[in-house]
Amino acid sequence: MSRTADWYEDAIIYTLDVKTFNDSDGDGWGDFQGLIDRLGYLDELGVDCVWVRPFFPSPLRDNGYDVADYYGVDSRLGTLGDVREFVERAHDRGIRVLTDMVFNHTSSDHEWFQRARRDPHSKYHDYYLWSEYPDEAFSHPNIFPDREDGVWSYDEVADKHYYHQFYNHQPDLNIANPAVREEIYDVLRFWLDIGVDGFRIDAAHPMLHPKGHNAITPDLGMDLFREMKAVVREKKDDAILLAEADDQPDDLGDYFAGGEGFDMLFDFVTNQHLVYAIAVKDMWPLYRSNEILPDVSGVGHWANFLRNHDEFNLLKLPSETFDHAREFFGDDEGDSWIFGRGHRLRLADLYAHDHDRIAMAHSLMFSIRGSPVILSGDEIGMGSDLDLPERESVRTPMQWSANENGGFSTAAPDECYNPAIDDEEYGFETINVADQLNDPDSLLERIKRLIDARTMCPEIGHGDYHIVDVDPKEVFVHRMDHRNTVLIAAHNSATDPRTVSCQFEVPDETAVDIVGPGEYEIEDGRITFELDACAYVWVRGDKRGERVPVGEP
Repeated sequence: MSRTADWYEDAIIYTLDVKTFNDSDGDGWGDFQGLIDRLGYLDELGVDCVWVRPFFPSPLRDNGYDVADYYGVDSRLGTLGDVREFVERAHDRGIRVLTDMVFNHTSSDHEWFQRARRDPHSKYHDYYLWSEYPDEAFSHPNIFPDREDGVWSYDEVADKHYYHQFYNHQPDLNIANPAVREEIYDVLRFWLDIGVDGFRIDAAHPMLHPKGHNAITPDLGMDLFREMKAVVREKKDDAILLAEADDQPDDLGDYFAGGEGFDMLFDFVTNQHLVYAIAVKDMWPLYRSNEILPDVSGVGHWANFLRNHDEFNLLKLPSETFDHAREFFGDDEGDSWIFGRGHRLRLADLYAHDHDRIAMAHSLMFSIRGSPVILSGDEIGMGSDLDLPERESVRTPMQWSANENGGFSTAAPDECYNPAIDDEEYGFETINVADQLNDPDSLLERIKRLIDARTMCPEIGHGDYHIVDVDPKEVFVHRMDHRNTVLIAAHNSATDPRTVSCQFEVPDETAVDIVGPGEYEIEDGRITFELDACAYVWVRGDKRGERVPVGEP
């Protein structure tokens, strides 16, 4: 495994929740030993980075994002020794490991908060934000507006109100307090010592919001992330920071701090436009997302995704499009809409279980600038369970086989952290890894071919990205130029065949068909794509007319 600081630019990231991935001891909870047992699957899939979601001790009122101890492991998931073993085994296979870190807030069960509420003279009291007069205090919309009345909640022990942007059991940390920042840096150092390769920083945007009675804003601003980056790189020179920062497009570039802040940001803008575009069979949203995103070349890198483990947020779409998407993706019962901003559905639900459309969406996600992030289970087309509360609908166990609980656990179904989906359309007897392995037409095998293709094409991670304007607009064509090579990709979102043509200066004899069922012809400096419904194709070549070995710049 190379020790280059820019390894993430070519990374293929897979995100999973240990609790629902694989249970090794039959107690109904996934665990690190179960994850170790499935490393072969991840290796064969072709991913080279795993982002593991929170596994810390937690009351689990918010799926582990309510952390009660930054230095521990939930005993149902394993031990620190198990985490070390997992990291070592992953590294043996050339797979890096990112862990989630939640620094905007803690659980109200955290020892810091318990000390803070009991003793107003304790240093921990100033780790949080308090007010005796909440009606006169600064206020801000709560992130869960249909679950929380506001951002101030009364604590009987402290006889004060405390500030929380998330649920009332998640008090915000006072990031403006230098002692809190030192605690954060110590946590980062600890997990780097365990062996992880970097961190996904949860809620990076809310960390910088004005907070508390007098609307305190950290004086550091983006320097907070510069300091975090300096701490991480001093400890491990190729460790990275990946931000969840769903901020306004004009402000996203600031998080990279001129190359001294975050290494990567999740691209929520392209995510929402891309998924919507493919669903409505019109690629105009991708033109728009490209126009409103800042140019971060030279200072940062995007992390692309189709779905994450939260709701499918639609707020970055234009207002009329937002209204249409809310209705377009809505479920028949009307209970998928949540928080006034998105649907708690998986990608397969959004695309009506159409594996051709799901594969094409992955092809587009893999081929645009940035690094792809795959949500565990999306590679086989798992669906959601709307009978589960809130975001838990998209956090069901991985479906490995048609065995009980989808092969996730040997426990009784009611003992599992979340029940495996068992309906006719998306249940584990219909959708599972075992059935799709080695079936060349399965979604899983198509995703594996796309992962292989992504590793062959350095243009995607390092090249200049350009949209090629073509008609009809159901087809999206883009290209990446890197040194003397070029990769061009075409995707047809229509339900009927489409033909498009554009300039392409690569001689036919040097062009290489990388991946996809689509067909093409090169003649007289132009390339013509013949694409069936939901078809795609990537073509790579050298503009000098030389034959370029696949995978080499």
